[in-house]
Amino acid sequence: MPAGEGERIKLSTANGHRTNGAQKLNRVVIRFAGDSGDGMQLTGDRFTSEAAAFGNDLATLPNFPAEIRAPAGTLPGVSSFQLHFADYDILTPGDRPDVLVAMNPAALKANLGDLPHGGILIVNTDEFSKRNLTKVGYDANPLDGEELERYQVHRVAMGTLTQGALEGSGLGKKDAERCKNMFALGLLSWMYHRPTEGTERFLREKFAKKPQIAEANVLAFRAGWNYGETTESFAVTYEVAPAKLPAGTYRQITGNTALAYGIVAAGQCSELPVFLGTYPITPASDVLHELAKHKNFGITTFQAEDEIAGVGAALGASFGGALGVTTTSGPGLALKSETIGLAVALELPLLVCDIQRGGPSTGLPTKTEQADLLQALYGRNGESPVPVIAPCSPADCFDAALDAVRIALTYRTPVLLLSDGAIANGSEPWLIPETDQLPDLRVEFATEPNAPDGSGEFWPYVRDPETLAREWAVPGTPGLEHRVGGLEKAEGKGNISYDPDNHDKMVRLRQAKIDGVRVPDLTVDDPSGRARVLVLGWGSSYGPIGAACRRVRGRGMDIAQAHLRHLNPMPGNLGDVLRSYDKVIVPEMNLGQLAMLLRARYLVDVQSYTKVAGLPFQAEELQNVLTDVVQGVSA
Repeated sequence: MPAGEGERIKLSTANGHRTNGAQKLNRVVIRFAGDSGDGMQLTGDRFTSEAAAFGNDLATLPNFPAEIRAPAGTLPGVSSFQLHFADYDILTPGDRPDVLVAMNPAALKANLGDLPHGGILIVNTDEFSKRNLTKVGYDANPLDGEELERYQVHRVAMGTLTQGALEGSGLGKKDAERCKNMFALGLLSWMYHRPTEGTERFLREKFAKKPQIAEANVLAFRAGWNYGETTESFAVTYEVAPAKLPAGTYRQITGNTALAYGIVAAGQCSELPVFLGTYPITPASDVLHELAKHKNFGITTFQAEDEIAGVGAALGASFGGALGVTTTSGPGLALKSETIGLAVALELPLLVCDIQRGGPSTGLPTKTEQADLLQALYGRNGESPVPVIAPCSPADCFDAALDAVRIALTYRTPVLLLSDGAIANGSEPWLIPETDQLPDLRVEFATEPNAPDGSGEFWPYVRDPETLAREWAVPGTPGLEHRVGGLEKAEGKGNISYDPDNHDKMVRLRQAKIDGVRVPDLTVDDPSGRARVLVLGWGSSYGPIGAACRRVRGRGMDIAQAHLRHLNPMPGNLGDVLRSYDKVIVPEMNLGQLAMLLRARYLVDVQSYTKVAGLPFQAEELQNVLTDVVQGVSA
């Protein structure tokens, strides 16, 4: 049995065995931390790519400042990248690192508290000058004191060693010193027996237009590897075998990339041109960047002057017969609300992707949160219902995008997809689906007049009796001239109507259409069938909840887990599921928004557990909460 998710790994022969001089481990958590200009995100991403190519299961957590270039050497300027890789299926990027690479005093001070006693600490000693120490409040050099005696400390002069390796490269001292992140990557690659060819190829491709820089980074990477190979400081290397995952072709993918690919696939499956109208905003901008690469799949990307123009253009594209898409984050969703309401009135398909971040207002642009749920459900004037779905992991963004487009096209409605920063920037292996496994999303446009009175006119609000969706007519189709707009329409004909009874009817029809969206029943994971406590989550809480439940069950206690993808409408069996357990706990990265909705709708005393720190839940903290609840119910 593999160690439970989140369990500490003691780096000793008691928990592993050595083979050919390397110690076998089943999982490792590594955190690279440094100044926001030190390239920690690139370093972590490259190690992640090699772990994925090697066949490990993995999960990542990038963490970086909101400023483009935060003050160098300060605590607010620290950037980190955490990677959890294993020889079995994992669910989170790990609670705490087993290995911390600290490139300067600020990185050490900001992250040392997360490193468990006995953990490996690799420190770039070149940056521990008196000036840098003073910046972060160190009165004395911690490398000379007793504070670090509880860790396995490796002092490495990365800057000096990198400059020495690049002495004949022709680069100046400053440019050479910038390559020290590749030195760190090479050292860690040696420690964990990662392949090197992919990284060297990546560096040469990334800096193809600057071959001198490319070769300098390759030399620095090799220097780090060779340092590990020749120094006596590192007596042990470690191996994490490939994971036994279902057969198929995999690739490492982030949530934003998976979302973009899902949108591309939706365009192909629907045989519709895709139009993305958007405005750059963290952490959603990567979806625009990725989609802009795929014009060959009928993708048009439009970077508008603001959020309102972006969604307006996307809705206009839908009116013209395309698949309209817009992407944003919390503040941008507020600006788009009026046009989303217009899409509700027009009854046109529109995909709105909200990559949630910390708020309110500008809030925490680079940190994660789940606090836009009520805004997604109710953040528009009038009765303005829209379906809301949420992916649970980076790879799940692909399927969630297809599901959202299915609903939008089938029911002629805008659909809100709620991702968040942890999902968007995190990465994991993605099993690439076969094309014949993708859904058929093709739609039929109106081609003939449909007026039930035999007048030969086209009435835009004639509805499908099953889905209540209205017909979709491409403007310019001969004989199908019609009017739509934001003013209330007469049912059927679409003429402007101020009739009270008609308005009441249209409001109830639009609500009934959303209530009738077909979503699958909620599936409950209850291995023993005896659990009296249910943990219900949505969005990115899936991984920490799953990891915590594994640990609770590993201690002999029964607990059930379920996860909501469809937040509006909710699964038809949800009420029965909630009422079948003595206690229901809902962890959320907000102040209890879903819990409040469940209490109101199903009259179940849901227990809320909340966190709004800009960081995901940890498996350990949820384990402690769930353990107390299970023991309380059993007492």
